[in-house]
Amino acid sequence: MTIKYTEDHEWLKIECTTDMVATVGITVHAQDALGDVVFVDLPSVGTTFAQKETAGVVESVKAAADVYMPVSGEVIEVNEALRDDPSLANTDPLGAGWFFKVKLSDASQLDALMDETSYTSFSANT
Repeated sequence: MTIKYTEDHEWLKIECTTDMVATVGITVHAQDALGDVVFVDLPSVGTTFAQKETAGVVESVKAAADVYMPVSGEVIEVNEALRDDPSLANTDPLGAGWFFKVKLSDASQLDALMDETSYTSFSANT
């Protein structure tokens, strides 16, 4: 399992590199900055996005923020539990609070994303 991070505070977890499917969510840093999440707008299954395109929206009591596609690919599943209970993005952002799963169309884009050490350093300065 590999976890990568974006400068826009999304995480991407690749469970198995052979099928090139990744789970996407927002980071602990992002949910801390947003505060209590009250609504999520998830993409439709089957929709294809280019890297860095807006794939969804997360709204909190303080603000709304876009959720960007960390890599190009097709959405193959969304987290309906998160739609029903948006607070999962706060209580378990790296687990039950995931947003969607994507089938990567260009695995080389993973190389430009940050590992945990790099992201921790980056987020400490944002």
